[in-house]
Parts: sequence; C-alpha cells; structure tokens
Amino acid sequence: MPILEGHGVTKHFGGLAAVSHVDFHVDQGEIAGLIGPNGAGKTTLFNLISGAIPFKPGEIRFKGQKINGLKPHKICRMGISRTFQETKVFADMPAFQNVLMGAFFGTPTRVSGADAAREATQALEFVGLSAMSATPIKDLTLENQKRVEVARALATKPEMLLLDEVMAGLNPAEISEAMELVTRIRDRGITILMVEHVMKAIMGICERIMVLHHGEKIAEGTCQEIACNKKVIEVYLGKDVHAGS
Repeated sequence: MPILEGHGVTKHFGGLAAVSHVDFHVDQGEIAGLIGPNGAGKTTLFNLISGAIPFKPGEIRFKGQKINGLKPHKICRMGISRTFQETKVFADMPAFQNVLMGAFFGTPTRVSGADAAREATQALEFVGLSAMSATPIKDLTLENQKRVEVARALATKPEMLLLDEVMAGLNPAEISEAMELVTRIRDRGITILMVEHVMKAIMGICERIMVLHHGEKIAEGTCQEIACNKKVIEVYLGKDVHAGS
C-alpha cells in the first residue's frame, strides 16, 4: 500500500523542466531507489517532497493527505524526514547537539528536555556514534558526519526517510556498513526512498527502483528489470548490471 504518491509532479526553473510530469509511489515498509545521471532531477524531487521548494502542476500525497504547499517543518512533523546530498550540519556543535535539534523541533508535539535528550542519545547509539556524541561535527569523518545527519532525521521519529546520497564519498567497507544501517532503519518500520549512485547499494538493498533522466521518469521496476533495461543502460548504467553484483 503506498505511503507516498506523486501525480504529474512538475517543476520548472526558468525554461528548464527539472522534473516533468512524474508519477511515482513508495509502498509502506519498502526501500525504494531513485537513480539517474547527474542533473536528472533526483534531488529536486526530494526538495519537492519535503516542501523545500514549491511546484506546479502536480500533487504529492503522504498517507492520503496532500502535502504540496505545506512548509518543510510541517511535512517533517507529519512523518517525512530527510538527509541532504551535501551534509547540512552545524560544524562547530557536538554531534549530540545536532541530533538534539531533530528531537526538539521535528516532532508534532512538545517534547521535554529529558525526552529530547533520550531520543538524541538513542538515535546516536542506533547509528553507532555514542562514543562521539561530544565531538564537534567538524572533527568527524565524512562517514560519521553522514551518520549524524541520519541520526538527526531519526530523532524526528519519521515514518518515511528520504536519503540523498548517504554513501557518496565512502570507501567499500563504509558502503557495506551504510547498507546495513539502511536495512536496520527499514526493519524499524521506517519506509525509505534513497537517491544513490553507488549501484552496489541500490542493487543490494532496494526492492524497487525508479529512474529519472532530464526530469522525466524513464523506467521503474525491480532491480533485475532495471539492470536489464536497454534505455537505462544507455543513458545511465553504461553496461548490464545484475542485482547483487
């Protein structure tokens, strides 16, 4: 059953159609992938879903309720949280304080200081950063900065998480650890839509993939279907990629 649906979603920047009449859905409890060449419209679509930029025409619904036109904080408090392609953290603040802000401001009800601190502590523990909670973000590795951002998103208690290239810049061992983390997040009952260029991750953990090219959806299907799709191979993959490889 879809938790998120988009119908005819379109966004122009001047004369450029960054997203053009895209229909999509994400089923509750799945890990769905969103891939395509640079400039395909993937992050723009995330920005439309999260309310960062307005759009028309088209409509996006979350749990049956229209969300386009709402402010980002309201969409977050409805249950959609996200990370960013380039980590957006407060570099001079400790990891704990970064995550604490998600616990305080991302939920629909008022939270006490003690409850927010508990949520932040649990989120950092979940992503494996308990020992670094007092470390300023600027002193963390890129991998751990990305994990702090994931922890902050989890501290808002989302039902759906949008992950924007959380594996970019990571080495193979870190990618494997990130894949395991994403799977554990889904196992907590959180639906995931992820933008990623690391095909090992996309093919390894996604149940379904959508492909954008020049703002248009050109394919959608299982990992195997996408790996063998001639148009996707031509415009993006460059070769036949098999699930699990």
